Amino acid sequence: MVTIYDAKPGLSRRELLKRGGIGALLVISGSAVISPEHAWGLETSTLKPETMATLIQLARDIYPHDQVPDKYYAIAVKGHDEQAGKDATYKAMIEDGIADLDKKSGDGGYRGLGWEDQRVAVLKQIESSPFFQAIRGGLVVSLYNQKEVWPIFGYEGESYSKGGYIARGFNDIEWL
Repeated sequence: MVTIYDAKPGLSRRELLKRGGIGALLVISGSAVISPEHAWGLETSTLKPETMATLIQLARDIYPHDQVPDKYYAIAVKGHDEQAGKDATYKAMIEDGIADLDKKSGDGGYRGLGWEDQRVAVLKQIESSPFFQAIRGGLVVSLYNQKEVWPIFGYEGESYSKGGYIARGFNDIEWL
């Protein structure tokens, strides 16, 4: 299954390409989600690969950072697959949550919605659900605690091992 995002009605192909409106191409193959364009893949062990692909898009929509590649969002949601393997109730919550999200999104499901504002409108409908809160809460740690993304934001990391913040620019908050 290949996902290509649709254009808004009335937007020419040329304008869509100029704006960069075609999102990342994710290919689902067996038990894996693959990004051939960026040469990374994510193998699933418990959740369906379609579920993981949707979780990657969901993570990007909850915490959108254009400069952060999808592979870091994939790493951030991998923990849900691992947790689902240990807890059947958790697995059901994730699979049912994605199914509900796809149903609320109409034909083509959540990933079929080509525009961020359309996906955010659907997310607002479920933001108080335990499913949404589990995904959002997990992302705070699993996305932002990846040392590989820190340079993208200009964050230099902890300062204690380097003498503390007082010795390293107490008032330097350019990374924010």
